[in-house]
Amino acid sequence: MDTVLYFFFTAAYILLVIWGFNQQRTWNFTAFLTLVLFGLIYDNGIIAIGKFIGEGTLLENLSLLRFWSHAFLTPLLVLFCWGAMNQAGIQWAKKKIIFYGFLLYTAVLIVIELALETWGLEIIPEQQYGVLRYVSAETASGPPIMVLLVTVVLVLAGIVLWKEIGWNWMLIGAVTMGIGSAVPIEVESSAATNAFELFLLFTLVWTKNRVEKTNENQRGSENEAFQF
Repeated sequence: MDTVLYFFFTAAYILLVIWGFNQQRTWNFTAFLTLVLFGLIYDNGIIAIGKFIGEGTLLENLSLLRFWSHAFLTPLLVLFCWGAMNQAGIQWAKKKIIFYGFLLYTAVLIVIELALETWGLEIIPEQQYGVLRYVSAETASGPPIMVLLVTVVLVLAGIVLWKEIGWNWMLIGAVTMGIGSAVPIEVESSAATNAFELFLLFTLVWTKNRVEKTNENQRGSENEAFQF
């Protein structure tokens, strides 16, 4: 069952990339979301085909790349948040100190994930619910710090977009993801909870398309005013 779910998630993220590209108006910081989506395509895809590759060095190395890509790509959601607020025309977000603050925060998150989770990571094979994948040899002592700190930024940026332009879907996605990750769900599946992550990314792509359209409309209005 989980194999089918992971193939579904992989296909869903591919469709989100296509949707985002089709709606792309300008290349800006919201495009960092595409890199995150590519990381999720790889992550879910490797898990989906794990049992077909079989236990061994190949799957182990491919799985290690999953962890490294997660460390470098997931924090890019912070830069997406800045890009979304910038595209939405939120003036204080355009200040250099705010921009550099988001850059620094992203870099710190990458370092945190590398230092606490990725560097020196040892992984072992695990077969569960019909899926073969490699997982950390150490039992997690709590929720990953980097993911929590990224979620905080997503929620705060979602609140800003809701207050400034009346768009609440990014906030809904971030809150749903946070609740889904925190509340234990009694299902015989290790993949089912990934549906919350998919919902979040859907709302982020939707947000990306919306704020870029908002930015385009604002530029159009300024051009019309100038011509008048």
